[in-house]
Amino acid sequence: MQLCLYLGWDDMGDFDLYETREDMRTRMKELCGEEKDYRNDSLATWEFTSEMNIGDVVFAKKGRGCIIGRGIVTGDYEYDKSRDEYRHVRSVKWDKVGEWTLKEPLAMKTLTNVTSYANYVENLNKMLESRTEPETASNYWWLCANPKIWSMTGWMVGEEQDYTLYNTAGNKRRVFQHFLDARVGDKVICYEANPTKQISGLAVISKESDGERICFRKIETLASPVDLSEVKSMPELANMEFLVNPNGSFFHLTEKEYMALLDLIREENDSIHPERSIEKYTKADFLKEVFMAEKDFDTLRHLIRTKKNVILQGAPGVGKTFCARRLAQAMMGERDESRICLIQFHQNYSYEDFVMGYKPVGGAFELQKGIFYKFCMLAANHPDKEFFFIIDEINRGNLSKIFGELLMLIEKDYRGEKLTLAYKDEKFSVPGNLYLIGMMNTADRSLALIDYALRRRFSFFEMSPGFDSEGFKAYLEGKDNVRLNELVAQIKELNRQIVADDSLGKGFEIGHSYLCTKGEVTDEWLKEIVNYDILPMLREYWFDNRTEVDRWSKKLNGIFHD
Repeated sequence: MQLCLYLGWDDMGDFDLYETREDMRTRMKELCGEEKDYRNDSLATWEFTSEMNIGDVVFAKKGRGCIIGRGIVTGDYEYDKSRDEYRHVRSVKWDKVGEWTLKEPLAMKTLTNVTSYANYVENLNKMLESRTEPETASNYWWLCANPKIWSMTGWMVGEEQDYTLYNTAGNKRRVFQHFLDARVGDKVICYEANPTKQISGLAVISKESDGERICFRKIETLASPVDLSEVKSMPELANMEFLVNPNGSFFHLTEKEYMALLDLIREENDSIHPERSIEKYTKADFLKEVFMAEKDFDTLRHLIRTKKNVILQGAPGVGKTFCARRLAQAMMGERDESRICLIQFHQNYSYEDFVMGYKPVGGAFELQKGIFYKFCMLAANHPDKEFFFIIDEINRGNLSKIFGELLMLIEKDYRGEKLTLAYKDEKFSVPGNLYLIGMMNTADRSLALIDYALRRRFSFFEMSPGFDSEGFKAYLEGKDNVRLNELVAQIKELNRQIVADDSLGKGFEIGHSYLCTKGEVTDEWLKEIVNYDILPMLREYWFDNRTEVDRWSKKLNGIFHD
């Protein structure tokens, strides 16, 4: 069956006229206003035009709970001016057409690349081939809690919460029948009432009513809660039971209402991804890429497991940032970048950027969550997996100012403990499956030392140049370059002198990463490293000893003279 895929955004004209995805996003803001960031919209239009290829497989969906077809792309992107609407076209040959209901909702985006989700794609194909439909939850609910009595934000993912069918006076709760109708597996939207007035999470019914109580299990905490005002602004939710009469605690939702609410939630909260096919990464892989001795890797891994917070310190070029990312992957056993967050501190970095604070939005200020807060929520939503928060140049920031009350919560003995946040009457904790890795350059004299109150919260691991590691020796053998070998020998001698210098020491050695490249090693490249990386550093080290700098300049450049 030969039909087509059609995409909207007709006002933008021909998508081929846009050179980048960012150009598309800018145009969307011009057409529809700055209120949205159009991240998903621009991704859909860009992938539809530039990344979808002839031969790709496409699954068509209806809403978020139903697959209606599978096909193969047979044509390039076209802009059809003759159409009244949906002028962006791709021809597709459909081999499966029908309706297959899904147990879990699909991504809300118009277009989602699921190539890396091998197991998920396999399950979709099996479902379409068999024409069987999985069971779906028969009911959807809106659970309303009074935050003064029960804080849903403090309710941890995976925890069960029971709820009585009778109030403290012994009377049946409003719409008593709802509690009796709820079934195990039913989906629940978690809402906190006045003064919060926000959707804060998702749950499922874990135990049905026994006549006295019902049980819920939390499955997700929202990093960006949804305000009730946003819910009220959606026309498709106008007849929602809670909005018509908010008196009570447990309200029924139709499937369409639940899906509309889920779409609203996913605008600012990434969904929990289906199982993906992710490349494995082992200790052996780490030792091949990171030039570190095996015993040092074992020590470092042990420190992170036991302390939770580690700072990698060392001279420039020892590969601290590269090591941190690869270490996280080795501990996870796979290259899952969604569980790694890398940021860099600077002198203006603040608690408001890191945890929570008021930011200007339009003509007003809004309380917004920071990057660490959101990553903690992500880790809390997946308690069975490990997450790594990596901070480059950690000593460039004012850590007491940035972490605030979280300085206590990051300690290994206080993980999971709750404290009230400064900007909001909200209980918050740092989950035990989140690890902090900081990097610190020991050769930068302009930076302040980490204060002693913070030192006890981190273990410090000294990274040294890896010239003698098995991995670096293998690297040299692979490059098979005489000049490179000579330069390595000279730098090792230089490092011995730096270590012996009372005004310098181990923290000022020249790191091995200056001499690492995936490309070809040439004399020109080596000369650039010597004259534009290493010698400027030596001039800083020995700013009052020009004779020593000149001597090493001659020695290092001497290897290029046959």
